[in-house]
Amino acid sequence: GMEVKWTVFTLLCLFALIFWIVRSENASPSPLRWCICLLLPLLIAGRGLRKKSLDFSGAALAVLFGFVLTAASACFCTSLLAFFLSSSRLTKFKAEEKRQFDAEYKEGGQRNWIQVLCNGGVAATASVLYLGSAGMGERPLWLLMMEGEAEDRVQGPDLPALCSVACLASLACCCGDTWASEIGSVLSTSSPRLITSGRVVPRGTNGGVSVVGLLASLLGGVTVGTVYFATSAVFLEGLADHYRSEFTVALGIGCFSGLFGSLVDSLLGATLQYSGYSEQLGKVVNGPRPGVKHISGADILDNHTVNCLSSIITAGVTVLYFCNKNFY
Repeated sequence: GMEVKWTVFTLLCLFALIFWIVRSENASPSPLRWCICLLLPLLIAGRGLRKKSLDFSGAALAVLFGFVLTAASACFCTSLLAFFLSSSRLTKFKAEEKRQFDAEYKEGGQRNWIQVLCNGGVAATASVLYLGSAGMGERPLWLLMMEGEAEDRVQGPDLPALCSVACLASLACCCGDTWASEIGSVLSTSSPRLITSGRVVPRGTNGGVSVVGLLASLLGGVTVGTVYFATSAVFLEGLADHYRSEFTVALGIGCFSGLFGSLVDSLLGATLQYSGYSEQLGKVVNGPRPGVKHISGADILDNHTVNCLSSIITAGVTVLYFCNKNFY
């Protein structure tokens, strides 16, 4: 049935990607790299399936995204792992407490293909563009900080560099937002406040923020940025003279994207995503229905769309910053 269809779809896409990479003039991967690109995503997706962090459709798409990111750069791969593994663990953190106020809570998270697409789609797109323009291999971020000659700055940063920024920014955004939701909702000692008005709202309300949640989003972004830098330090030759610059750029993007992405997500959630309180369930629900009292937001976007838009906006703003920094 559905599992067979997803397996066939994943295999066809993998074969197409492998054929495209092999035909590319930029690609000269070693057999070891090919093995890692194919086996690592399978192992991680299989683990996610066993731990109920992913359903079958989510695992199938995760294999595709994992292959693309691992093929493009080890930095992309480890950043994705930092996001996925930490978020999966935090989803199970104080699960019983979350189940009391979250009407849509699922054991382990059980992310489907839509959630994987919305959280990893920007990073996967950036990785495909990176592969097409630079091939397989790691490239430094610190070059984005170079002032250079005027004629160099007019041309601006190259496409692979901007793809690296977009990939890191989107993953840091998604990680920060997930950490904020999973940690802030259960560790905050005070009720969240709606980001648009400051009004106190029930836990689980879309657009509700707390100091603990904002700090968690910052930490999530920092984690992804730090992992990206550590991977660069291991895989990039000649980085020893530029550790500080590479660390500054990677951590800066991680910090900004984690916090900014979470704020964008909250703003979209408070205005364009419905939140209501069900007296019958005693929980916040995400759609209007009989017996539900409206809290905030219009019934326009769902949670997946909000996550996707937050990722796109955060990556876009970060990329534009580096474009403007290097252009006259």
